Amino acid sequence: MTRELATDAPFSQVVDLTELPTTDAETGRYAGVIAPTWTIGPKVHGGTMVAASAAAATRWLTEADESFAQMAPIAASSDFLGAPDPGEVEYAVHIRKKGRQICLADAELIQNGRTLVRTAFTFGHLDAEATRWSGPDSDMPAEPSEAAHRYTPDSPMGKIVHVSEGAQVLIDPSQAEFLRGETGAPRLRLWMRPFDGDESDPRVRAAFAMMAADMSPPVPMNLGHFGWSPTVQMTTYLRRIPAPGWLRVIATAREVGERMFDEDQLVIDSTGAVVAQSRQLALIPAAR
Repeated sequence: MTRELATDAPFSQVVDLTELPTTDAETGRYAGVIAPTWTIGPKVHGGTMVAASAAAATRWLTEADESFAQMAPIAASSDFLGAPDPGEVEYAVHIRKKGRQICLADAELIQNGRTLVRTAFTFGHLDAEATRWSGPDSDMPAEPSEAAHRYTPDSPMGKIVHVSEGAQVLIDPSQAEFLRGETGAPRLRLWMRPFDGDESDPRVRAAFAMMAADMSPPVPMNLGHFGWSPTVQMTTYLRRIPAPGWLRVIATAREVGERMFDEDQLVIDSTGAVVAQSRQLALIPAAR
C-alpha cells in the first residue's frame, strides 16, 4: 500500500467508515482504512486508533438509538494487544449500557482476524458553554513561534512521525532539549492543526483532538531515552469540540522509573479551553 496523496481532509478518511453485515444484532461492525500517513515508524499511531474506534462506537450507538445522536465519546480506556499495520481494519462495537446521561460501549479494532486494540468508551454530553474555571496557566503561545521546528518529510522527526503529512505539526524547541543533544526535564510542547477540510467539520475536529492527545514524543527522550516506548494502557478524555485554529499539546510526566513512565498530555484549543486530555503508562525504551 502506498502512502496516500495529500488532500485537504485526510483525517476525515480515517473516521469515515463503511457498515458491514453481521449475524449478531447486538454488535455493530464497520470497515475502515488507516493510510500510512497515520503511522509512527511502520506502525499505526495509537491516538489515531483511539479516534477511529471512537467513530465506530459513535456510529453504532447512534444507529442503535437516534436519541443518543447528541452524545460523544467523553472517555476512552484503551488496551493495545498488538501493533496494527496501515491498511484495512475492522471495528466491532457492543453497547453495554444506555442511559440519558451516560452510555457505555466496547470497541475492538481488528486486523487479519485478530483484535489488536480494545477500548471501553463512556459516552456523555460535551461541554459547550464558556469554561467556569481553568487550571492550566501556560505561557505557551497560542500559535507556533518563529523558532518552532516544523515536522517535514525530510526532518528528523518527520521521517518517523508520518502523521505530520496529514496535519501541521511543530515542536517547541525551548523545551525539547533532545533536539540539541542535551538533557532536560521530561516535558514537551507541540502545536497541531488539521488541514482545512478536516478543520471545517466539527465532528472531525473533535476526533482530531482525541488523536492529538497522543501526539507528543515520549517525554523520556529529554532524559536521553530513545526508541519505541510501548504503551501499556492509555485513557483519553474529550471535553469539548475545539474551536478552529491551532491546538497546543503539553506533555508532562510525574515519574520516570526504571521500567515504566507515565505521560499526561493536555490539548488546548485556540480559545484557551481544554478540549482533550490523555494519561498513559508506557515502558521505557531499552536503548539509551
